[in-house]
Amino acid sequence: MATILGPSSAAISASCGSLIYPSSKLVIPSISINAGSCYWKKFYGGIGIQGKKGKPQFHIAVTNVATEINSVQQAQKLGAKESQRPVYPFAAIVGQDEMKLCLLLNVIDPKIGGVMIMGDRGTGKSTTVRSLVDLLPEIKVVFGDPYNSDPEDPESMGIEVREKVTKGEELTITMTKINMVDLPLGATEDRVCGTIDIEKALTEGVKAFEPGLLAKANRGILYVDEVNLLDDHLVDVLLDSAALGWNTVEREGISISHPARFILIGSGNPEEGELRPQLLDRFGMHAQVGTVRDAELRVKIVEERARFDKNPKEFRDSYKAEQEKLQQQIASARSSLSSVQIDRDLKVKISRVCAELNVDGLRGDIVTNRAAKALAALKGRDRVTAEDIATVIPNCLRHRLRKDPLESIDSGLLVIEKFYEVFS
Repeated sequence: MATILGPSSAAISASCGSLIYPSSKLVIPSISINAGSCYWKKFYGGIGIQGKKGKPQFHIAVTNVATEINSVQQAQKLGAKESQRPVYPFAAIVGQDEMKLCLLLNVIDPKIGGVMIMGDRGTGKSTTVRSLVDLLPEIKVVFGDPYNSDPEDPESMGIEVREKVTKGEELTITMTKINMVDLPLGATEDRVCGTIDIEKALTEGVKAFEPGLLAKANRGILYVDEVNLLDDHLVDVLLDSAALGWNTVEREGISISHPARFILIGSGNPEEGELRPQLLDRFGMHAQVGTVRDAELRVKIVEERARFDKNPKEFRDSYKAEQEKLQQQIASARSSLSSVQIDRDLKVKISRVCAELNVDGLRGDIVTNRAAKALAALKGRDRVTAEDIATVIPNCLRHRLRKDPLESIDSGLLVIEKFYEVFS
């Protein structure tokens, strides 16, 4: 049903200038230089057409059409990677183990539902989340699809891709890294949901849809910094998409739906305002971050940051081995996750904890089971233990407890106390 483009074998060398290959057509230029002129060949299904195009600027040796397409893709990916700002390595983050564990578990099992990170300002919340980019695994997507459609899962396919599958058409598949999309606080609803393509409307006279950030984040990560300051109308949009897994846009006579299943990650400072309880409940896990008090540890953080600012490339290279080890752990955990088992008596005890803490709904039970299995997979085991549950249950239930203004004890400690009461 689907084919994957093989590795490239094209050899390219250029003395000056650049080539732009159109993405809409499989038109592959080939150049041969003869005595002060260059000739272009365009391959249309194997038919070669020659034409003289002025003075020579390039020398390109192309082995075949399929490998040339991949060569361009790889060159574009490499160029994009090199042009990006250097990201602080995840392995170099000092302390903040609770936050790092929550993020890793969500990468292993995206169905956990994301993580809300709350803590003091300047504690590395945004730095840690953005450092996750290097560890994200590759996934199969349909080539050229704006929604990152999964070729094997109809629920994660855009409407156009699903129609192709229904008609029995062959899909071209490529591997790409999971996306991390930043949602700015000042973003407009049109930019988030998608809007009418004005360019097509003016040039072609047709109403066409231009996908927004939710489309780009499908099967990826949507990160909202200072999420507690997000405008209410954008919170409503996120609630709809998080609840349904689909984004529906009604604009100027156009009604279109597309998949929008993403890992929702938010960070914020509780001093700047509370988060709406409806949105807070949509986060699978909740991590609390505190300021490091140990002087030696603070000095180490300052020194590491100074090293990174001085020479980012050298600093990243020094953590390359640890980063690769983490990547392998994540890939192994993702592949073995489906085989991890959790005993029924442990499931019953998890539900007892939720019931006795008066947790509303069943989302807490589901997330705790998923997070415990993801942790067992990360540790390389195929069975969940009570220790795994004790590690993750405060993060899964802390934000689901009803607020008592007279209660001075931290909600995470309440969860731990109830856990040991039930599990003992």
